[in-house]
This record gives sequence, structure tokens and C-alpha cells, in this order.
Amino acid sequence: MNSVPFTKEETEPVTATRVLVLNSGSSSVKYQLLDMASPSPATTLNRAAAPHSDDHGSRLACGIVERIGEPGGVADHAAALKQVADELSAQGLGLDSPELAAVGHRVVHGGTRFTEPTLITDEVVAEIEKLVPLAPLHNPANVIGIKVARELRPDLPQVAVFDTAFHSTMPEAAARYAIDRATADRHGVRRYGFHGTSHAYVSRATAALLGKEPSEVNVIVLHLGNGASASAVRGGVCVDTSMGLTPLEGLVMGTRSGDIDPAVIFHLARVGGLDVDEIDTLLNKRSGLVGLCGDNDMREIGRRMAEGDADAQLAFDIYIHRLRKYVGAYTAVLGRVDAIAFTAGVGENSAAVREAALEGLEPLGIEIDAVRNAVRGNVARLVSTGTSRVAVAVVPTDEELEIAQQAYSLVRP
Repeated sequence: MNSVPFTKEETEPVTATRVLVLNSGSSSVKYQLLDMASPSPATTLNRAAAPHSDDHGSRLACGIVERIGEPGGVADHAAALKQVADELSAQGLGLDSPELAAVGHRVVHGGTRFTEPTLITDEVVAEIEKLVPLAPLHNPANVIGIKVARELRPDLPQVAVFDTAFHSTMPEAAARYAIDRATADRHGVRRYGFHGTSHAYVSRATAALLGKEPSEVNVIVLHLGNGASASAVRGGVCVDTSMGLTPLEGLVMGTRSGDIDPAVIFHLARVGGLDVDEIDTLLNKRSGLVGLCGDNDMREIGRRMAEGDADAQLAFDIYIHRLRKYVGAYTAVLGRVDAIAFTAGVGENSAAVREAALEGLEPLGIEIDAVRNAVRGNVARLVSTGTSRVAVAVVPTDEELEIAQQAYSLVRP
């Protein structure tokens, strides 16, 4: 579905430059208020290294309302959004401000209908609700946040930005599963990918770090947090990604298994006597690093490894093995790799993961500099050697800024 145009006949020209970004989860609402007229701090720090960067958005406020509907928390999402409004008003940044241009909403699943930022209408909300079976844990909460925000500011443009949108450019050879086509089409079974706002932001920021336009660069993006995904981005366009119909496929994650033989599910049902919900819980919440060693925090796993803990070491080795497989696979998919970018909590902070993932890949033109890699920082930087044919970068992600930029690009005059 194409974005709904916001024409001069329908509204007054947008002169405001602030965007409120809302990420409504099942029991929390995260928010950030950004001024899109100002360069972001990260961009300013990186201006010399990233002359082509067009990232704008200075952060004016941010926060989170947690435990919605739980003891000690607010009653519901309406109360949570009211709290957000009160917190912003207390800082002189109220929702009634004429400087507010739009609200940008993170929506996890856009299916095949939504492939770009979309102005929210009643029809769009209804279409997002139809996609709930593809994201039953996320889209309902996203919709509630949208409805409440629209009630608070019915006059304000509100924009949905979809996690799946960046990956919608994958060719059919990458997006389709090799199952009966009629069955797949009837039930929407295909590879959608997730973390799209992060992959979009980081791939573009990596090109800027190299002093090039996104169209000139092929990048492998490794988004490594509690949830983890990889993408192959050719000239600014995603051509493959590791997550699939759901965020379960792909890399080993904090609590998710990642790639697994589908017959494991049949085996657990037939031989183990587990029902569908039990298997779902096993693969999504009791697998990955936590299933292998009891910890999903890479810092704790590193500490245990240093003490000689065999379970922690095995979990780390399995994590790295899967990661290296995807680096190799996406090198083949892209043909030419200009950069590998690490991002998110583990990717940005674990030198050990970066080193182990790329160790021994010199024949592929990948050389990591141990000294550079060991230096911690909060700005985009290179950690490869000066002679490495493939640049290795650490690029802090900023999904809220990406959402704000996409929302503002749709409503600005």
C-alpha cells in the first residue's frame, strides 16, 4: 500500500520541525522527541569522517513508561500516553506545541502491504490489524499506541514506520520459502525480515563513514542485541536478511534458537509430547544463549568463559559459528563487500564477538585491527586495518532517529 499523500488542500503547510517517536509494546511505551531541523550529536561528532551524512534530529527528550496493566504500573496504554504527555509538558515540550510536526509510530509487521512510511488513516489502522496473525505479540500493542495517540492529537499527522519495510526489496528468490506456493500465498508465509529501521540507518551511516553515497557501497549489517539479525545491502537496497516470517529465524540470539531443522518441531510434538504453545515458548524464550548456558547477557558469558566455564564457552562458540556462516553467505550473495558493520548492544560493545566472528577471514579481504577493535566509543568508527580490502565498522544504531526522519520526510512541506 502506498503512502497517503499529505497535500496542501488537506492541511496547512507543515512548518513545525519536531517529531515524537512512539514505540508501543505490550507492557511499555518508549518515546523520544526529536527536532529534525538540527543535526544529531552523532552526526556532528562524525562530520569529518562522514561528509555525505544527512542525518538530522537533535534529541530533546526521551523516556519509557513500563509495567502497563501490571501492579504498580499505569492502568492501560491511554494512561501511559497521558503520562508521556505530562512528562513532556513538564519539560515545556507538550503535545499541544505548535512546533510538533508529526508522531512517528514503530510498527513491527507491515506484511507485503506496507513497504514505506505511511500516513495513518482509519483504513491503514484496519490493515495493520489484519496483520496481527503475523505478529501477535507486537502489532496489537502498536495499534493501541496509534489509536490513543490519534485520540490525543487528532489534528496531527501520524506516520507508521514498519520494521519489515526495508527488507521488502528482497528478490523473490530470497523472500520465498520452498513450500507449496498456493499454501504460502494463502497464509502469507514468506520471509519478511525485521530490525529494518536499524539496518536502514546503519547501512546508510556506514556508507557515510566511508565518505560514499549508499548507492556506491555493499554492506553486511550485523545487528547483534538480545535479538539479532544480519542483512546483505547492495547499493543501499536490502537483498537478503536472516530473519524470516517471524524474528525467530537466523542468528543465535539471547533467548531464540535462530535457524533450526523444522522437523525438530514435529519430533518434539510426537516424541516429546509438547504442544504448539510449549514449543513456541521453548524456541523463543528458552533457547539461544540462555538455553545453552543459562545466561543471555554476553558480558556475563564472557566473565564465565574467563573462569573456564565450558557451557559458556560452548554457547559463545555456537553463537560465533552461526554468525560467521552468515558473513560468508552474504559475501557470496553480494559478490563484492565494501564493509561489515556491527551494531546494537553486543555488536557495538563486544570486541570479543567482533574479533571472533571475523578471525581467519583474511582470504576474504577482512582484517580487523586488534588495537582499534578494543577501543570503546559511542560514535561510528572503523576497526579494520589500513590494508583491509573490506572495511569493518562499529556503527551505533539509532532506530528512533530513523523513524523520525522517515516520518518527517513524509509530512514536511
